[in-house]
Amino acid sequence: MDKIWEEMYEAAKAVLAPRKVSDYVTCGEVAAAVRSKSGKIYTGVCIDTCSSLGICAERNAVFNMLTNGEQEIDKVLCILPDGSNGAPCGACRELMVQLMPGRYYDIEILADHTTGRVVKLGDITPEWWIK
Repeated sequence: MDKIWEEMYEAAKAVLAPRKVSDYVTCGEVAAAVRSKSGKIYTGVCIDTCSSLGICAERNAVFNMLTNGEQEIDKVLCILPDGSNGAPCGACRELMVQLMPGRYYDIEILADHTTGRVVKLGDITPEWWIK
């Protein structure tokens, strides 16, 4: 597997830390890493609330990237509670599409760390409303 995926996996793993913040908020059950086009890696964790005000780890990582002045995504991965990987949910895909309309197709997503399987956002987000 490409060295950058290993770096991203380790960055996400470093922030994967499930914890209860209050009686109403938990966080850290899922962690994500986003690599910008500049090559910098940004991380984020999921934040879950009892009133659905939470956020997915991938969007949190993208917001971290935006906060730091970047806006173009190259690669994305997330680590689930059991250590496996998964594809971004619809809300996360929608953010990436809107952030990079016309250019989101080639964003790479690590679908499986154990096998090194990579998919492109355009392949798992077909016929999106933004072209």
